[in-house]
Amino acid sequence: MRVLGIDPGTVRLGYGVIDDVGGVMHLIACGVLSVSSKSPMESRLSRLYTELSHIVTRYQPEEVAIEEPFVAANARTAVAVGRAQTVAMLAAANHGLPVYRYLPAQVKQQVTAYGGSDKEQVQQMVRLLLGLTEPPCPTDASDALAIAICHLHKRRLLKMAYKGEL
Repeated sequence: MRVLGIDPGTVRLGYGVIDDVGGVMHLIACGVLSVSSKSPMESRLSRLYTELSHIVTRYQPEEVAIEEPFVAANARTAVAVGRAQTVAMLAAANHGLPVYRYLPAQVKQQVTAYGGSDKEQVQQMVRLLLGLTEPPCPTDASDALAIAICHLHKRRLLKMAYKGEL
């Protein structure tokens, strides 16, 4: 199972691609799509869509996991993140891929076993879970990998429940 995780943003959008082969996760790729905050919003969204479409074509994920915006912190930021999330969903849908969405606390809970973890804790757990020598940088990329890991963990639990092993 190959999963593309996306940490949406309209200036910095993190992505991470992970393969799960026999219950062992392998890093395929990760990075950040950056666009100028001075560009008009529609130009930024168009560029993010185009670049995400290239990533989907290049890495051929089977599913896409996207983080939901956290609304309580700042409504304006949440709206911007929601726009980037919509672009990511559109890129996935136009490639026929199913999309799964997770709240930040769900991702942290699945990856670190604590829903209030900070970014450094998430980075370190991503490093450990993927068997990396260094934590993935920047945090937008490690967050995207954490989202993919969260999705893979959820899939495993559902598979176990479906088979009656839980």
